[in-house]
Amino acid sequence: MNNTLPQDDEYENGSARDWEAWLKEHAARIYLFARQQARTQEDAEDIVQEALVRLARKEASGEFIGGREAWLPFVYTSIRRIAIDFRRRDDRRTRREQTSADDTTDLLNDPWFSSESGEDELRNLLDRQLKKLPGKFSEVIILKIWGEQTFQQIADTLGISLNTVASRYRYGLEQLRKAISGQKDDYQY
Repeated sequence: MNNTLPQDDEYENGSARDWEAWLKEHAARIYLFARQQARTQEDAEDIVQEALVRLARKEASGEFIGGREAWLPFVYTSIRRIAIDFRRRDDRRTRREQTSADDTTDLLNDPWFSSESGEDELRNLLDRQLKKLPGKFSEVIILKIWGEQTFQQIADTLGISLNTVASRYRYGLEQLRKAISGQKDDYQY
């Protein structure tokens, strides 16, 4: 994934450095959220790129309202919407080609998290359990914990009420605790 936009004559040195610093600070959590939304790692990369291009175009045209503080919520919202479009596109193609469900399950096995050793069993367990949760719960958990968003920011991003965000977060964490506590004896920490 390319973490910089091409330098244009429109970008002054200060704003290009501003963009790169912002992107460096938020790239990991943005990409994590996109991987949670996407079916494949490649789709996640495409989704992130498209969301960042949308932000850059809006910002360059002067249409963007809210300043730098609003960039991250805008990108999360864009990722979610683009991912929905990607899923719809893939579903249509799948139906058209009449591909069996077994052929598509391999696409869902890309890990969301990476660790230094690649063998971090707790991360793998958490990854598996997050994937088993309904998307409405896992996306709230990811935005809250790894995206470092407030419940209000998540509500705005997802277009749902603050109470719904809080209940999805609590319910999702409860389900993760139950799943992990049932399996944690099998793992060494």
